[in-house]
Amino acid sequence: MTDDADIDRLFAAVGERFGRLDYLVHALAFAPQRTFEQPFVETERDDWRLAMDVSAYSLVATARRAVPLMSEGGSILTLSYLAAERVVPHYNLMGVAKAALEASVRYLAYDVGEQGVRVNALSAGPARTIAARSISGFGDMYGEAGRQSMLRRNIKTEEVGAFGFALLAGALSGGVTGETIYVDAGFHAIGMFLPPGEH
Repeated sequence: MTDDADIDRLFAAVGERFGRLDYLVHALAFAPQRTFEQPFVETERDDWRLAMDVSAYSLVATARRAVPLMSEGGSILTLSYLAAERVVPHYNLMGVAKAALEASVRYLAYDVGEQGVRVNALSAGPARTIAARSISGFGDMYGEAGRQSMLRRNIKTEEVGAFGFALLAGALSGGVTGETIYVDAGFHAIGMFLPPGEH
């Protein structure tokens, strides 16, 4: 994702094989492991550039090449997280990259809407994934999010997948674009934390 020539080759191959494209799912992000462990104020310039390039600019780079293949309209979906708008300890640089990603969704949606292409972000709650293991204290965060959410549980990966499909399928969400939609059991809308044992 950091090499435009590689991205060009990928979309040229897609165009040659399929002729057109209906959907693009952007599900990648990266920041060096040390950025999850050190204080945010110690973020180094090279780490910033890399995280922004892979985690946010890659959406712009792939959308630029995907949209011309969406001759009959289409949908672009990316994955975000609540740390784009709120501080999540240890998420650090990745939270800032997710904020850039969500802003990019809105600008892309504006640019490509006239061509019948929708662009949205799905902000999932904490889920036990390989990437989540790199975040210091994830186990505690996962447990607390489930306890504090409106549904008093954590999300299931199937719920994220099902809603992602709904955002991609125009018949189900044809009028939705430029949005960040939460699948987090209502955690993002909680205004204050409940003390343990209280509901």
